[in-house]
Amino acid sequence: MAAVSVAVLVMLVLAAAVASVSGQHDYGDALHKSILFFEGQRSGRLPPDQRLRWRRDSAMNDGAAAGVDLTGGYYDAGDNVKFGFPMAFTATLMSWGLIDFGRSFGAHAAETRKAVRWATDYLMKATATPNTVYVQVGDAFRDHSCWERPEDMDTPRTVYKVDPAHPGSDVAAETAAALAAGSIVFRDADPAYSKRLLDRAIEVFEFADKYRGPYSSSLHAAVCPCYCDYSGYQDELLWGAAWLHKASRRREYRDYIKRNEVVLGASEAINEFGWDNKHAGINVLISKEVLMGKDEYFQSFRVNADNFICTLLPGISNHPQIQYSPGGLLFKVGNSNMQHVTSLSFLLLAYSNYLSHANARVPCGTSSASPVQLRRVAKRQVDYILGDNPLRMSYMVGYGERYPRRIHHRASSLPSVSAHPARIGCKAGAAYYATPAPNPNLLVGAVVGGPTNTSDSFPDARAVFQQSEPTTYINAPLLGLLAYFSSHPNLAAQSIAADD
Repeated sequence: MAAVSVAVLVMLVLAAAVASVSGQHDYGDALHKSILFFEGQRSGRLPPDQRLRWRRDSAMNDGAAAGVDLTGGYYDAGDNVKFGFPMAFTATLMSWGLIDFGRSFGAHAAETRKAVRWATDYLMKATATPNTVYVQVGDAFRDHSCWERPEDMDTPRTVYKVDPAHPGSDVAAETAAALAAGSIVFRDADPAYSKRLLDRAIEVFEFADKYRGPYSSSLHAAVCPCYCDYSGYQDELLWGAAWLHKASRRREYRDYIKRNEVVLGASEAINEFGWDNKHAGINVLISKEVLMGKDEYFQSFRVNADNFICTLLPGISNHPQIQYSPGGLLFKVGNSNMQHVTSLSFLLLAYSNYLSHANARVPCGTSSASPVQLRRVAKRQVDYILGDNPLRMSYMVGYGERYPRRIHHRASSLPSVSAHPARIGCKAGAAYYATPAPNPNLLVGAVVGGPTNTSDSFPDARAVFQQSEPTTYINAPLLGLLAYFSSHPNLAAQSIAADD
């Protein structure tokens, strides 16, 4: 057995022992709940089949002040602002899960497509004006000074956009990626819609590439510090081109990627993946072409992806920004750690899938790691989220016997409209924020930020938003992970010999 295998297995065994893992999880149930969470984040007019019934229509005049229809879409987290940058990334990752693991979704595929479409329908509205992308609805500072239900909110619904005079290549290219990925998702289910998504993605990417600049400069006062683009816009241009190449198979995007690989820094900041930094995702996504034997032209991206994957493997990585807690949780310095856990675990699983098809391994120094090992590391993270951790707590609301009850989420923590029909004003909601009582409305499927230190601790307190706030981009990559493990329930029991 290779040395790398021993290191990984020892780490996993120790983590499991600390957590006292208690058997098989119902990944299908967790997947169903994760999809329900997105219904709780809906903005606009809710459909008749809305299942989280404590939510009602909200923000029905969004965009009216600017003469556009910007109703719909998702609230990003526990507030009432619609941020286009993380919403587009959320849509891209939900789509990627369906694209790579569609068969594993089974009966949940249709409801997952509905969750994707709630985002892509909104992004189509936000890009309906040529050379313009509407990237935010709501004044974040005014919104964050209130604690009120989305159904009651009276803070300004200010509309923010990027255009040729105020560029935003990052948010525009991510939006193009979301539309392109969505076009693949709906290619069979709704070909006409798929074509509209792809056509719009092409237009939006052209705008992003022609008028270059970060939206954090154009709209700094509005989007910072909530969703500043700290990694620059270059990664999003490569990311958008990669998805357009995958969706359209046009040679121009293949050539764009190779021509701009160095210029746009494909190998930079490879240790991170999320709404801000796409470098690791770019390399994993493009590496599929190489591993499936379709395009040796992209061999350098596979080298980058291999190096990245090695930094995530416990017992191998010496990267200062990637650690593991005593309970086995992947940990990166910063807020909302679960966003890193789910996104990086998704890349591990996706890459393991590509490696399996190619009958390949990941070279890590003098040794190597198998696809099975990558899947086990990803599964360990999913199991930690679902309750295999020192606190025996599921970090998904509504899953398991013990889960967060005081999440940092306005709609969940305030009485529903049916329970309290009278309006609850901006400052009147403060009493509900401050109470130690559990939230009255269960935001089923919401995964919170979770432990943000290496001690595996969690306070379950509304005020500690870094740990108790859910976000759409935590859940988005988790959908593909849960779908895969729901259809491969015996992964943990696979023979250790498979690693030899």
